[in-house]
Amino acid sequence: MADESFKEFVLDQLGPLPELRAKAMFGGYGLYQADRFFAILMDGRLYFRTDEQTRAAYIERGMGPFTYEKARRTMTINYFEVPPEVLENREQLAAWANHAIHAAVAKPRTPTKRAKPPSRPPAGRKPSA
Repeated sequence: MADESFKEFVLDQLGPLPELRAKAMFGGYGLYQADRFFAILMDGRLYFRTDEQTRAAYIERGMGPFTYEKARRTMTINYFEVPPEVLENREQLAAWANHAIHAAVAKPRTPTKRAKPPSRPPAGRKPSA
């Protein structure tokens, strides 16, 4: 992974959180508190999960959302970059992390149902009418 020292710094700063773990994903890490996915570490940046109540604090500080490419389109999700002054302050970072954990719990992911492809008759056979 690109920046192990940044990951170690963030994990140290978030040390007071119980059951904290980092899981490798897409060239970065996902951070979990128990089974709650609440943060992304990517390219030397930390992003926390946001909701309607917490997002404004990030935007007011000029922080942007996590973005990624999907099918040649730039996509954003409800994770915003943590401001540097928050990242440097262990107590403040833990408070923001707790808000992110709450946002992750408050809006659980619901699996999307995929449409089944239409069934096709075996080759050489015509569908019955």
